[in-house]
Amino acid sequence: MAVIRTLAARVTARLIAGFARLATGVYGDWRGCPPALNQRVYFANHTSHGDFVLIWTVLSGRARRQTRPVAAADYWNVPGLRRFIGAHVFNALLIDRQAGGSSAIAAMADALAQGNSLIIFPEGTRNTGDTPLLPLRSGIHHLARTCPTVEFVPVWIDNISRVMPKGELLPVPLLCSVIFGQPISVAPDEPREQFLDRARQALLQLKPGEGP
Repeated sequence: MAVIRTLAARVTARLIAGFARLATGVYGDWRGCPPALNQRVYFANHTSHGDFVLIWTVLSGRARRQTRPVAAADYWNVPGLRRFIGAHVFNALLIDRQAGGSSAIAAMADALAQGNSLIIFPEGTRNTGDTPLLPLRSGIHHLARTCPTVEFVPVWIDNISRVMPKGELLPVPLLCSVIFGQPISVAPDEPREQFLDRARQALLQLKPGEGP
């Protein structure tokens, strides 16, 4: 049974990645770092349920296997296909949003200690407004302080909100890009607000038309 499940997960992963490329033409723009197998926390803007799928799709096969998207347990941990995809295709790190921030940070730090990389969305919720980027929540600062040797790579996902408009079931064919910036790390004794502002600016600088 486990062998069949593993095979099914691999086939499903290829189908999802293929569909994402077909529907969005997504490509990775490794502007600030190479597509290496370094242990990383990819932190990105968040406008759609498809965000982490696009980041996951443009990673290499080996990087994909070691990179876990951080996702809400109440959405993915339900019986049926969704649980199978979350647990066995994406190997998502499921977080209980009712358990509190310290529990989530501990779970992410434990996953990093096991050698995984992570995909996180520090805005904390999908941005459906006109503001390019919501204020970043403090969890990314706590995680960076807890895991200072891990690379924190800013990632800007462009066009996905137009490919998957809110309330639509099918994607609108448009070209998407996933832009990877230069890794950042928390400086010794760096105040939380200073780091959050620096991380936010690192994201905004990747937005097309918003660079220096």
